[in-house]
Amino acid sequence: MATATDNSLEKRQQIAIQLRRWILQITTNAGSGHATSSLSAVELMAELLFGGHFRFDVHHPDAPNNDRLIFSKGHASPLYYALWTAAGQVDRQQLENYRQFGSLLEGHPTSRFPFTEAATGSLGQGLSVGVGLALAAKMDQLDYRTFVLLGDSEMAEGSQWEALQIAAQYRLNNLVGVIDVNRLGQRGETMYGADLHQYQKKVEAFGWQTVVVGDGHDFAELSEAYHRAAASAEQPTMLIASTTKGKGVSFLEDEDGWHGKALDDDQMHAALEEVGLGDPNIRGELTAPNDRHPLTVLPADAEQLEHRLGEEVATRTAYGDAIKRLAPQYPEMVALDAEVSNSTRAKFFADSYPNRFFEMFIAEQNMVGAAVGLGQRGKIPFVSTFAAFLTRAFDQIRMARHSDANVKFVGSHCGVSIGADGPSQMGLEDIAMFRSVQESVVLYPSDAVSTQRLVEAMMNHHGISYLRTTRGETPVIYACDEQFEIGGCKVLRRSDRDRYTLIAAGITLHEALAAHSILLEEGITVRVIDLYSIKPLDHATIRKAADATETLFTIEDHVPEGGIGEAVLTSLSDHRTPVRCLAVRKRPLSGASERLLDDQGLSAEKIVAAVKAVADSN
Repeated sequence: MATATDNSLEKRQQIAIQLRRWILQITTNAGSGHATSSLSAVELMAELLFGGHFRFDVHHPDAPNNDRLIFSKGHASPLYYALWTAAGQVDRQQLENYRQFGSLLEGHPTSRFPFTEAATGSLGQGLSVGVGLALAAKMDQLDYRTFVLLGDSEMAEGSQWEALQIAAQYRLNNLVGVIDVNRLGQRGETMYGADLHQYQKKVEAFGWQTVVVGDGHDFAELSEAYHRAAASAEQPTMLIASTTKGKGVSFLEDEDGWHGKALDDDQMHAALEEVGLGDPNIRGELTAPNDRHPLTVLPADAEQLEHRLGEEVATRTAYGDAIKRLAPQYPEMVALDAEVSNSTRAKFFADSYPNRFFEMFIAEQNMVGAAVGLGQRGKIPFVSTFAAFLTRAFDQIRMARHSDANVKFVGSHCGVSIGADGPSQMGLEDIAMFRSVQESVVLYPSDAVSTQRLVEAMMNHHGISYLRTTRGETPVIYACDEQFEIGGCKVLRRSDRDRYTLIAAGITLHEALAAHSILLEEGITVRVIDLYSIKPLDHATIRKAADATETLFTIEDHVPEGGIGEAVLTSLSDHRTPVRCLAVRKRPLSGASERLLDDQGLSAEKIVAAVKAVADSN
């Protein structure tokens, strides 16, 4: 059972005073930080944590039924860290290291701070992560709630409304948003200023219960609001609170020009006098949650892999088969798709495991954010859509890295080889995008067996990974017992007389193999490498090829910038062997796949021509 706390109204008021003092002190000490944005939300968060609404076992911070708190307005980190100090979980001396190199208390929260549910600071993302956390609670039959502090400025972000509508769709009554309507943004008044009704009617239109708080600094009114939020039976709830930016300091209150600006020492001392004397030793108590544990599902054996050599199977189809086949072995696997599951083949999983599949509709930014939330609660999310459409969620993807998120991305319909749909549907930048994410994994299988094995490898790898799949069918070239590891590659054609090396992946590997046969008939021997792991790269094998052959050719259905060619060039930056990069270098058109590959110089015939041109020039 939950335990009661000893947090009287008077004590909460005293905590609020000390929170303000810490906010002012640490931002002045750092010479930067968002003091005024933190001051406006002091009572909003002090009431939540210390008014008995937020259930968290400080002795067991990893307890599965602990409530979750996300500061979507991550720039209010001075308040965030001060709250955990008031809760007795951060030593007050640590606060002095705010924003200092090496400190866990960074300018905006990341996973380095142990109480951070997800990294925030790029606005408009916290609510989506909250959706994922709330979905995980429903799956695990836990009754924890997720609270998300939102800034009024970030409510202009489209991703917020993506999150709002999906939260209502899934009836996430365990999700509570809190909009801090302090009227002022970074450069002036926000879109709706202090008009609470504008937020109310829009949020209600998206299917949420709203609770309007006329004075977001009044503990009694806030207490009632949080109690009303807890009473919602079927809807998520949004508290919409009127606050004052810079609250507690007369020369900061509702004044423009102070966003992200620290006070100097004299201003800080004057501000502290107005705030009043605090007690740096004051600590509030958090209510412990009910002792509940997640629903446990035991793993079962996956079916054996069955494919015949030469069988024609699209790698997107193999992906769908893989997640369906592996689902019993990995009960924590979930899948999310953006209304294209019949094309990505995530539908195979959805049909067999509907309770573990989440239709996120055409809202890719929210889909990625929700996947991060699910992953933070121990799920293994696979996120799929057309590769081209993942680009619009790149901000969420790059921020996921700062949450140490464990999310698997799958992009289908890659390159010009998709054919007649035209350039708007062609993923041509996806490899570059995912390669740019630190510590990411980028994989590009060429047949059904390699796809299945690489999905297994992704499953057992913690972190952000990306699998690129092909729309059209390709022949199976690997036996079912072939092993594929992250960071590896396969040398498919090799001899002691190889003059050139062809390095390809996915659809272009089959063109490279065809080119090998043509060149061999003409007396030109080439090595062929399946670079299925683009990041990390098998540097040793690539270097051996560079040592043994005169020229390397990279062949990719992707723009040259940031793709396979650049990955190989970087690996061989100190090597004398030249690298020729065949890639999508001009604006693609609609047409048949074979014609489009040929037009871009990626067909077997054009690869042969490129090799012969180099041979003739030597």
